[in-house]
Amino acid sequence: MSLIRPPIRLPRPIATPLLPVHQQGTDHVRRALRNLLDESPALVGRTHRAQQSYWYCTPAGLAEAAASGALAPTTGRTTGKRAASKTGLREHGLALVDTVIAFHKAEAADRADWQVEVAHPTPAGILVPDGVVLLADGSSAFVEIDRTMSYARPVAKLERYDAYRNAPPSGRGNAARAPRSHWQETYSGPSLERPFPPLLFVFAPAPRRAAPGTREGAFHNRARYVGGVNYQITVATTTFPLLTRHGADRPVWRVVGRGEARYALAALPKAR
Repeated sequence: MSLIRPPIRLPRPIATPLLPVHQQGTDHVRRALRNLLDESPALVGRTHRAQQSYWYCTPAGLAEAAASGALAPTTGRTTGKRAASKTGLREHGLALVDTVIAFHKAEAADRADWQVEVAHPTPAGILVPDGVVLLADGSSAFVEIDRTMSYARPVAKLERYDAYRNAPPSGRGNAARAPRSHWQETYSGPSLERPFPPLLFVFAPAPRRAAPGTREGAFHNRARYVGGVNYQITVATTTFPLLTRHGADRPVWRVVGRGEARYALAALPKAR
């Protein structure tokens, strides 16, 4: 069984199964989900693919989660049914969930401190990160999951981030404050003390694709030539096996333009 594990908490009026700390195994989670489906069938659903079960929130379930305050409000949110039904979306979503769990286990970021597919305006079009995470030190990071054939998609995404970083300020500002760009308003803090958030690429395994490490190396060979990479933008990569085996806080991150050395998350070089 594969399980889509959204980090949500349902409000008290709903008959929700609770899992004690010592009952976090797959069997207990499966039983809790079955109980939830029996007691509140409008909130969750299940689909079957390749002899595996994939669970997802319905629109009503997402609405309840948002009403509880445990899920950040957003427009255009897609329910899990589409992701659970289509192989590419499903596997991509599961890799993102496991990445969230790896950060949570390492205490690098709480599982509730993630936003998924939030639109960011750029002169080159809308940028939609796979995830934006608020790290334990109070800074943010962009996270991208790659399961594609080659380096082309992640490099194209990196170019979109470069356009976002270099977008002109919006608004007119005032006597006390100069106009700021979208990323400065959103991520740099009131005094512009924080640099542009690092970009973290996770190369995950995929059928009929080159190994994650091979794709990671090809990406590095080309990413160093993109715009402000290595001074205005810090780009770090890892493979899904390294991340899940060792943890997000360990030296699993390879920084573009810095050779093949691996850095811990807290030791990543800061962008200017």
